[in-house]
Amino acid sequence: MYKISKLSQYNEKNLNVYYCKHLDFMDIKEKFGLKLKTLRKEKGLSQEKLAERSGLNRSYISGIEQGKRNVSLEVMEKLVEALGAGIGELVDF
Repeated sequence: MYKISKLSQYNEKNLNVYYCKHLDFMDIKEKFGLKLKTLRKEKGLSQEKLAERSGLNRSYISGIEQGKRNVSLEVMEKLVEALGAGIGELVDF
C-alpha cells in the first residue's frame, strides 16, 4: 500500500498523479480509500467532520482511507449521504 506519509514532499496534484499511475497495483480497499479521501477533501471536510456527519468513528474513517478496512454496503451508504454524493462517485475508480 502506498502511504501518504512517504509522499509528504508532494503537493495534492502530484499525489493524485502518483496514485493514478499506481492504481493498477492497488487492491480494491486501497482504491476505495483513495476515492473516499479525494471526495472528502473536494467537499472540504476533515475526517472528524465526515465522521460526525456519517455517525462513524474518525479512526474508522482513517482506516478506510488507508485501505485497511473492508466496508459494508451500510457504511458506504452512510458515507455517500454524509458527503452528499452518489454511490457511483464513490466506486468510480
